[in-house]
Amino acid sequence: MSGTHTGTLADLKDVLAARQVAATDPITGEPSAAMPSDAPRREPKRDVFGRSYATGRRKESVARVWIKPGKGEIMVNGKRVVQYFARPVLRMLITQPFLVADRYNQFDVYCTVTGGGLSGQAGAVRHGISRALTNYEPDLRSILKVAGFLTRDSRAVERKKYGKAKARRSFQFSKR
Repeated sequence: MSGTHTGTLADLKDVLAARQVAATDPITGEPSAAMPSDAPRREPKRDVFGRSYATGRRKESVARVWIKPGKGEIMVNGKRVVQYFARPVLRMLITQPFLVADRYNQFDVYCTVTGGGLSGQAGAVRHGISRALTNYEPDLRSILKVAGFLTRDSRAVERKKYGKAKARRSFQFSKR
């Protein structure tokens, strides 16, 4: 059941808290050997304008996403997110990485997205925002990874086969 997350935001925070408890030694309270403290720190990747870039993909859609500190404005293909993604469910999908990382309305997002339909494009933007957040603040990687936002959802439409009406559907049988 990879790629599908039906849990709420509170469930994700509970998972993160349990993971932090598991990463500490119960006797000393220090980080355990499984989580070495001298692990190499990731450096933030930012351009000269203070933006972080990432590419997100979902179905046939590809989103190029730039984030920078701001008031929380999201622009998709030159339009405000409310105009481009009219359905509230798609807008909620896009803002999930910010809610999980506790960074809601702290970053401005500019993205261009091509290919596929609106649902796939929203998934691609969410994937791109998650990756761009980890480039901007590498410490958020574990939070977004546990939430499942950094995993590329590879599900796509199955191709049509010859001798079939669709990918698997047969033509209607006629006895006479």
